[in-house]
Formats: sequence, C-alpha cells, structure tokens
Amino acid sequence: MTPRLALALLCLVAAGCATKPDAASPPPAPAATTPLRFTEVTAAAGLDGFRHETGAEGAMYFPESMGSGCGFIDVDGDGWIDILGAGGGTWPGSDKDPVPPVWLYRNRGDGTFVPWTREAGLEGHPAYSLGFAVGDYDNDGDEDFFLTTMAENQLFRNDGGVFTEVAREAGVAGEPVWSSAALFFDADRDGWLDLYVGNYVLWSPETDLFCTLDGETKDYCTPQSYTGVPGRFYRNNGDGTFTDRTEAAGFLSATGKALGVIELDVNRDGWPDLMVANDTDPNQLFINRGDGTFEERGMLSGVAYDENGKTRAGMGIDAGVVDSTGEVSIFIGHFTQEMIGVWRHRGNGVFIDRAAASKIGRPSLKTLTFGLFLFDADLDGHLDLFAANGHVNPGIEQISDVFTYAEPVHLFRNRGDGTFEDVAPLIGGVLQQPLVARGAAYADYDRDGDVDVLLCENAGGLHLWRNDLDSDAFLRVHVEGRTSNRSGLGTHLVALAGGHRMERRITSGASYLSASEQVATFGLGTHPQVDSLIVTWPGGRVERFGPLAAGQEVLIVEGTGTVRPLSPHTATVAHGTDRGEG
Repeated sequence: MTPRLALALLCLVAAGCATKPDAASPPPAPAATTPLRFTEVTAAAGLDGFRHETGAEGAMYFPESMGSGCGFIDVDGDGWIDILGAGGGTWPGSDKDPVPPVWLYRNRGDGTFVPWTREAGLEGHPAYSLGFAVGDYDNDGDEDFFLTTMAENQLFRNDGGVFTEVAREAGVAGEPVWSSAALFFDADRDGWLDLYVGNYVLWSPETDLFCTLDGETKDYCTPQSYTGVPGRFYRNNGDGTFTDRTEAAGFLSATGKALGVIELDVNRDGWPDLMVANDTDPNQLFINRGDGTFEERGMLSGVAYDENGKTRAGMGIDAGVVDSTGEVSIFIGHFTQEMIGVWRHRGNGVFIDRAAASKIGRPSLKTLTFGLFLFDADLDGHLDLFAANGHVNPGIEQISDVFTYAEPVHLFRNRGDGTFEDVAPLIGGVLQQPLVARGAAYADYDRDGDVDVLLCENAGGLHLWRNDLDSDAFLRVHVEGRTSNRSGLGTHLVALAGGHRMERRITSGASYLSASEQVATFGLGTHPQVDSLIVTWPGGRVERFGPLAAGQEVLIVEGTGTVRPLSPHTATVAHGTDRGEG
C-alpha cells in the first residue's frame, strides 16, 4: 500500500477527517503600531570572536556541509540569558589548531556579553560538536545542557554556574556515532526530565564515500548515500543517571537521519508526544501511550511524506497553534525546490498539508532551510515563522543561475487567518543579508519584552539580531515546576485577551540543533492586559491567573497560586485559583 493510499483510506474512516471545515477566523488581534525592525548587534554585544570550524581541508567530508547549532541558557540563574555556540571541530591528523567545541558567552545585563567558557569549566572536553539541548535534568534549580557530537555525546551538569561533564557516568554518552538533534522532556510525567537523542547516518573518515557531480571531482555526498542510525531514548532515574529504554519504549523503529525533533501533545491527552524530522527518510510521529511506550504513526497521521507521497530533506522543526482552529501545526525546513513543510492537525490524529494554502510553500522553494522556529515577532498575538537558510554546496552558483550558497532568511508574518506573508524583503536590513545559516534560536536577551534572534553560520560566526519593536504589548511568563520537572517543560499556557486566544508550550529542542529560551511570550497588540491565563502543568495541575497587565515579565511557581514580577519589569502580584491535579 502506498503512503498516499494509506492516508486516503484513513481519512475515510477517521471521523471528521474529510468533512471538518476550517473554523471561521475572528478578526486578528490588533497589531502593534511600531514598525518591525531587526538590528545586527553581534560585534557591539561582544560575540564577534566566535568562529565555527568545519574541519575542511579538501577531503570534502560529508559533515563539513552540515554545520551546527547555537542557543540560550541562563548559566548562573541571574535572569539574564547567556549564549552557547557549537564550534564544530577538526578531523584526526589535521594540521589545523583544535577549536573549542563549546563557546559560552555570559550576559552582562547591559546588552553585551563576555566570553565565559573557561570560567564555566567548559574547556578540556574535545569533540566535534553539533547541537544543544537545555534542561534542569537533576532538578537542582540551574540549567544543564546536553551536547551532540560526531562521537560520544556529552552531558554538562551545572553546579552553581560551573559545569562538569558527566555523560558516561549518567549513562547517556551513547555509541560513537553521528548524533544530531536532542531534547529533554518528561515522557512519563514523573517530574524528572528524560532525554531523546536523534542520530543521523553511519559515517566516519574511514567509511567516507566518493561522491561527484561532474564524474571527476569529489563533492559532498547526500544522505541517501549512507545508512541511517536510530535515535536513543533515555529514562531519567531521578538520581543523576539515566537508563536506555529505546527498545522498550518503542523508539527502535526510528530510521535515523534525524535533524530535528520536537515535543508536542497532538491528541491533548496530557502525555508528551515526539515528532522527528528526517533527512530523505519518512518523518516520524511518536504518540505517547501513557504507559512508558510510544506508537509510531507518522505515515498514518499524514506527516511522514509530502502530498505526493515522497520523502523530503527534513531539517529544522517546530510546532504551535497558529490559527483560530485551536489545532497544532507542524513546520519543517526542507531542501531547495521543496516547500517548507506545513501540516495542521485536522483531528483524530490526522494532519493536512497546508504548505501551499498557508502561502509559505511557494516563497520557500528557492531556499534551503535549516533552522526555523515560531515566535511572535511583532507582538500582535499571532505566532510568526522564522526560517534560516543556506545551501550545502559551496559550488552551487557554478551549476545554477537560480540558487546561491548564501541565502537571506524568511520571516513569515502570520496574518491571523491561517496564511502568512514573507515580510523579510519588505523590512530589509539584516533580513536581506545572505548567510550560510544553520542553527537558529530566539530569546529576549535584553529583557525589553520583544524576542530577539540568534543565528550561526557554517564555517562562520554567530549573528545576534536585536528586535527593535519598542512596544509594551507583551506578557512574558517564566514557569518553575515543583511536583512537575523544575524546568516546567511540557507546561501548556493559554492566554485570553479581549476575546483573542493564544496558546504556548514550554519545550526543549526544536529548530535545527539549537536551544531557544524556555519562556512563553504573549503579544497583546493594543489589548491592555491578559484577562485570563490558564496554566496546565506537566503533572496535570491546572491554575488560573488574571487579569495581568501588559508590559510584564513574571514567574509562576507550580502550586503557589501567585504570579511574581521579575525585574526589570514591575507588576502587582496576582493571586490565582489552584484546581489541583487534572
């Protein structure tokens, strides 16, 4: 049975799949009145010293074309988010100087950063680094991080701002294979963060293949040339160690070639599911059965293939509610001449392909998207889509008049009716700057309420783009679990403002090998407040707060029934209603 036929048959039997119309869209929330503008502040912020190293010396090894990730972490718990960069690496026998696999920059709180790698204990751990996952896996109140590499992976435990590498003793170093995307999530809702690690392909310098475009010159191979490696799932034992439960939990069916992974709750049963974006292999959707096991339903749900039943080159991934249907949509970055993937949940576990209907598909055909994420760029209450682009073939311009190696980003502004417009060409400036972009992440690094962008280039530097929206039309919510995991990963938040409903989820992972802030930002447009904020914790507790005035950054601690303002923003503590366990 072909993938398209299987999906067609499923739609015939699934209630509502073929007949449920799109929900009517109410008028969008009033837009912020300030023009949207991003400013390159990399050098001024002190980040221009970073440099990613591919290890390239002419051998054209496959990993050199892939690049790495970057991200945000609050190392010292001071409320000012710091920056991580994956430095890549060199190959055995190379004449090149070794590079730091991890670069850490500490936020001074004045718009600038200071190199902090050595001070944080992150030197002396050689690796060819790729991606990050951030989460407080030991529930001690500070953020730890996991680093994927070309060999054994590394886990850095944070003890008061100083890190210790503990992957082997914790049981998560894994086999010496090419790992890629990873995330922390509480799979069994026991209050301890578990870990999923996506792996890519079986490759090493010794098994490198000769690939060519012209029949003579060696070029970078494609993923079809190599065998995929299944991902690994590690259950947190609650004592600083993990147990490999990959096979028992049902993840051994993962085909490998993973470059993106997200946590989401497709069926809204309270149990976290996983979606894996694979490179030229079918995407996979793992539905949590709630008993410690997962069922893979990628093909049956309609997200494994494109609308023609073909696989695509899946890279970065994210998910969120972007329209008035209240159903989650999944976005995946793809290769040139492949639309950015857009699937919206239709109900009953089935998704529909909306790449063309969303107006995202066609503008993305000429670009190759790695990192991508959803965020409310203009604080109008609707999640927009940012896509970081860059080709994998440095010589693409010699064989094509259409495609380029360095490419500008996309910023798809959400119109509020299920369609998007790429406003990057209209805004111009840094959004039109050609980059060989790979990882991409977001955070409000300067704590002015709007969300900023961090990018990393293959064989290049970091780029920090400050969002200069200049608006107080926001409510930013930090969460801290008590019965639930301390990071609050898996927390679901719903904000109601003037009849407009917004949903956010606190997650790890997403994008391409990168780590964004774990904060919910609600854009309010011209609404003066959030009338009601409903917080559903991973363990099932539901709390309601409000009203909450615009222009605030607040902290909600599970079970306390209060909202605490965070400096530099001020607010009055609002008391909530605890509904107990759900």
